[in-house]
Amino acid sequence: MINKAFFQNIEEVANDNDLTKEQVYLAFEQGLIAACKKQLGVQTCRVEFKEEKNELLIFGQYFVLPEGELSLDLDKKYTFIKLDDAKALNPKAKENQLLEVKIEPGDFSYNASRDLKHRFNEVLNQIKKENIYQGLKQLQYEMVNAKVLEVEQDFYRIEINKDVITMLPKKESLPTDKFHVGDRIKVYVTDVEMKTKGPKIYVSRTHVALVTRLLEEYVPEIKDGTIEVLGISRDAGDRSKVGLRSNNENVDVIGATVGEGGSRIKEISKFLSGEKIDLFRWSDNEKELIAQSLQPAPVVAVTKVNPKEKTALAIVPDAQLSLAIGKLGQNVKLAVQASGWSIDIKSETDAAKEGIIY
Repeated sequence: MINKAFFQNIEEVANDNDLTKEQVYLAFEQGLIAACKKQLGVQTCRVEFKEEKNELLIFGQYFVLPEGELSLDLDKKYTFIKLDDAKALNPKAKENQLLEVKIEPGDFSYNASRDLKHRFNEVLNQIKKENIYQGLKQLQYEMVNAKVLEVEQDFYRIEINKDVITMLPKKESLPTDKFHVGDRIKVYVTDVEMKTKGPKIYVSRTHVALVTRLLEEYVPEIKDGTIEVLGISRDAGDRSKVGLRSNNENVDVIGATVGEGGSRIKEISKFLSGEKIDLFRWSDNEKELIAQSLQPAPVVAVTKVNPKEKTALAIVPDAQLSLAIGKLGQNVKLAVQASGWSIDIKSETDAAKEGIIY
């Protein structure tokens, strides 16, 4: 029989640490087992909580050896004891029996009590770390809000949710990001790992999925599936290209995504520090898809379509060749990545010189 306040303290510890009573019981059980082992010099102990009876039972365990030669098949996890010594602990002891000897917490020595406290805190901290890890793991592959706490040469120190602090490396931020302490930003969680010191969360603002999550947040039609993002590519900090399809003929895929007066796309661009977002209509027709993906450049024709190799040739007006290719090939590169097709581009004049019929 122990004081009823013991079980009340268990509940208070659970509430103070955002844990369940079962988790605190587990930590305390491991602490008591450590103390029992130290006190009795045994390898195994058993603990039983009986809250309804205000009982806490602790047993050290011995395996009573059979008389005669020892068998190699005996379970080595137990502490062995001879039958005569076992009978001194319990007159009813028998050979080949797992003998349990009860011990009271008040009998623990200083060293045993120290081991109890150490092991209890160790297990409790492990459980808390695991709970935090599981909570953060749910954020993996999602966009989260963060607050800038510090600005260093190579990284931003940011706070995600309550008491969750991590680093946004400058290499994972956009070239146009110029954050200051106190700024509220959006980041994409790329990974969550359990390290020795606890969970570590990795975030990025260059990941292409950040654009997808922003679209889902600011365009309800994308969030509810009315509009689908079927292709996306990104030159982080400069331009993204997004292929969209509407599953409702009454919803204009571009108009809904851009928003009235460009309100939606402007908000998305703002959170990406001014990154431009090119939108195009997705099509199941290969030629239409390729032509649409090269926007804002107009396409005269798409030819030499090879569905197996997913290659094609786009013919564009002479004056639009530079626009179709883009600065340093950016437009065609993003079109290739978003559409999934390898696209070659020629001007009308070059196509005519090569005798290409389209």
